[in-house]
Amino acid sequence: MEHPSGRLSTHEAHGAAGSAFAQYVGSDVLLSLQNTRTRAETEPSFLIITQVTELLFKLAHTEAVRARDLLEDDDVPGALRALRRFRSTCVSLNGTIEVLSSMGPTEYAEYRGALGDGSGFQSYMYRHLEFVLGHKVAAMARLHRDDERVHRDLLRALGEISLYDAALRLLWRQGLAVPESMVDRDWSLPYTEQDDIVAAWHVVYTEQDKHAELYLLAEALMDAAFELCRWRTTHLMVVERVLGSKGGTGGTTGASWLRRAAQHRFFPELWTVRTGL
Repeated sequence: MEHPSGRLSTHEAHGAAGSAFAQYVGSDVLLSLQNTRTRAETEPSFLIITQVTELLFKLAHTEAVRARDLLEDDDVPGALRALRRFRSTCVSLNGTIEVLSSMGPTEYAEYRGALGDGSGFQSYMYRHLEFVLGHKVAAMARLHRDDERVHRDLLRALGEISLYDAALRLLWRQGLAVPESMVDRDWSLPYTEQDDIVAAWHVVYTEQDKHAELYLLAEALMDAAFELCRWRTTHLMVVERVLGSKGGTGGTTGASWLRRAAQHRFFPELWTVRTGL
């Protein structure tokens, strides 16, 4: 029953299911998910850090979607707040992956076989994050076609406008020379770097007084891209430290695949424009 003041009653706040904190966080469920498969000392670290990483992917995706939608509504200050939270989330990602760097190769080998075909490559939450940031690769959605719900959601995300597309549409609405072909296109297609977009960002950087909000947006996007790229690079280094050049779990190529992924840059023209400044 609700208290006349609008607050939860004492029974609801401290009911049989536990404290208000435990109910809000879902502690009973959350802390019951660490089902290790071996007696290896380091498996709990691997499992818990992997679970935390999935949650951080979800949070980063949530903030990226929020920033995208706010840009579509011309709310740059709101988008900047969301991007600040996105960056902080990516900083946390870098902290979690460093926990795994303390693991030796023989320690990982003690439970690696128990993972079976499991691989971080199969994280559909990470694919959602890549898609909303503009890295659209249809083959990544097809990897999940055996799970109807996940596949459907990924195909929907593949066809949606990305955060970077929303930023470019904002530049166009504010009079920058962004080609119309870039503001109304098939959003499911991979994004390719455009010289005209580099030129538009160049104007933003060289005329900061005139385009103050757009400059802050550009740097906020770079902050986000930098931290996420740093996570990819650290991930690669941890895998090389633990696995060397061996193939990864689930039939992946391990470090060689991660090395190629680490070379990718989100929001490419924001990196290129720096050369001409």
